[in-house]
Amino acid sequence: MSKYRHLFGPVNSRRLGLSLGVDLAPFKYCSLNCVYCEVQRTTDLLVERAEYIEIDGVLAELDKALAQKPHLDYITFSGAGEPTLNSGIGRVIQHIKTHYPEYKLALLTNGTLLYDKQLRDEVIPCDLILPSLDAASQASFEKINRPHPQLKVETLIQSLTDLRREYQGQIWLEVFIIQGISDVPEELEALIAAIEQIKPDLVQLNALDRPGAEEWVQAAPPELLHSIQRLFSARLTMPVEVIAKAALPVLQPVSDDFISQIRAVLLRRPCTAEDLSVTLGTHINEVSKILRELNLQGKLSVKREARGVFYLWKE
Repeated sequence: MSKYRHLFGPVNSRRLGLSLGVDLAPFKYCSLNCVYCEVQRTTDLLVERAEYIEIDGVLAELDKALAQKPHLDYITFSGAGEPTLNSGIGRVIQHIKTHYPEYKLALLTNGTLLYDKQLRDEVIPCDLILPSLDAASQASFEKINRPHPQLKVETLIQSLTDLRREYQGQIWLEVFIIQGISDVPEELEALIAAIEQIKPDLVQLNALDRPGAEEWVQAAPPELLHSIQRLFSARLTMPVEVIAKAALPVLQPVSDDFISQIRAVLLRRPCTAEDLSVTLGTHINEVSKILRELNLQGKLSVKREARGVFYLWKE
């Protein structure tokens, strides 16, 4: 397991292979408060960029981790908050590209801050950018993503269009499908028009994989995802795929001892992913991925409370 405060993994990602995560935002600092978020509701809804996590500490951890020359498919900017909120992300990108050019960089982002030309310039050196676009109308954007009041979906679409014009690397656009909102004909048509404008290299359709921020959000059935895939594929020039659910444990390796630690805690009291992260001293992204696998294996019961989703070990 990770022994760092700002790094996590490496994790075996469904999309990125073996990936070392770099977390640049505190837990749930984000510009959106998405109803489907698997790390639960946003606590600090922000659009102001600042050094919310001190960059010198991040660079020191990266130097320590990369000095061991680990095999990685990507170093990925992601976490429980929006990484582009950190005004020092450009420093981290430049440090890695200067001192560890053998590693590829990926950025997982909601894309909402990319209207800032300075930010777009900072992330240009990344090899892969994975932004999100879950709705193309303001009404659906507000229902699904619950953005900071300053954010408009038309600005997001234009920002991603500008990024495509300026950026030579790969853009994989993720579209999260919420049944009853994003799958209605007028929203699908708006999404198709927006994607045609953005011109990503790949469109990836996603759906809920474990409990989201709001109880009413349910996993879109596979047949719905594949019907949207067929529709998009017939209308768009780039490939469209459904993100496959992980068939194997996401983390490599997950020790039996760590599973036993989770079991021991959850037998005694229900906990959120954040509670377990603090109790066990392990990054919340790693804890969240393990909880997803244990839940899929039927080992956990899940209960939603005002503070979030709580997990309890089944006997």
